[in-house]
Amino acid sequence: MTQNHTMLTSSELSSIWTSYMNDTMSICILSHFLKHAEDEEIRSVIQFSYDLSTTHVEKLTDIFRKEGLPIPTGFTEEQDLNLNAPRLYTDMFILTYINHMAKVGLLAYSSFIAMSARKDIRDYFMEGLKETSDLYDNSSNVLLSKGLFVRAPYVEYPTKTDFVESKKYFNGYALLGNQRPLNTVEISHLFMNVQTNLIGNKLALSFAQTSPNEEVQKWLLRGADISKKHVEIFTKLLLDNDIQAPASSDVSITDSTTPPFSDKLILFHMGLLSGAGAGNYSTAAAASQRNDLMVNYERLSVEIARYAKDGGDIMVRNGWLEEPPGTIDKHKLSKTKNKK
Repeated sequence: MTQNHTMLTSSELSSIWTSYMNDTMSICILSHFLKHAEDEEIRSVIQFSYDLSTTHVEKLTDIFRKEGLPIPTGFTEEQDLNLNAPRLYTDMFILTYINHMAKVGLLAYSSFIAMSARKDIRDYFMEGLKETSDLYDNSSNVLLSKGLFVRAPYVEYPTKTDFVESKKYFNGYALLGNQRPLNTVEISHLFMNVQTNLIGNKLALSFAQTSPNEEVQKWLLRGADISKKHVEIFTKLLLDNDIQAPASSDVSITDSTTPPFSDKLILFHMGLLSGAGAGNYSTAAAASQRNDLMVNYERLSVEIARYAKDGGDIMVRNGWLEEPPGTIDKHKLSKTKNKK
């Protein structure tokens, strides 16, 4: 590196490391999808997503090399994918999954851009944001064309603007069922969190169905139960306001019990989804004005955090948890020096 070279900040290093981990995981999952998808329109979406992740890994690898940094282990098709495994998901679920993960990617790229200072890193993530926007757009178009896109609820247009006249507006625990109706901000977050938990439930069940590790199976089934419970809580809130909640098709997972993915990849993926879910709940709690909704999001966030921690513990015990780049432990360094 030249004397004028600007080093990566901790935020930039964190962002490229996280992106590398996510993209190498995606390549393994998308490879399984490509092997078994039959619908040509859906295959084109999978291929587009696969090509993006492959290109991203190549560019990120180049950045790591130019900076003189060790390339993360991440996930590989040799270690974390069994391409001989039978089909595990239907084409319909695959398309829904890619559309959902594109939403997760949009949020991730936005935060990476905001945390980056160096021009080349910002350019990389801004290009990634554009590509992920295209992926979301393409997958949404195919979902719409096949009648699979789940729209948020419709409400009647307001005829005038109103202002809150009483603190009772915030009360979600009114006696005798005198709660105010949900507003559109609250509806949108409840609806989105039902959708994300439906996908999380199906993934957890599919991973549990194929994992050969009993401890991992139990953890995954616990995750499926948590997602199901959260769906029921959010759905009841919508139905109590005469709003239809999104439904999930039962035809999402095949009866295959052969694992296409390693347990290491499965736990990483579920941890990623748990983090995204906790972030969704935090955003929803901040945006919701009825206090019963805030309390629900806060207590359910704690449940997700405990679940994610237990998954992390399993990864540590099995040597599956790769460390992000860290700082030097000065106390440990001093003790090591004194022993020499």
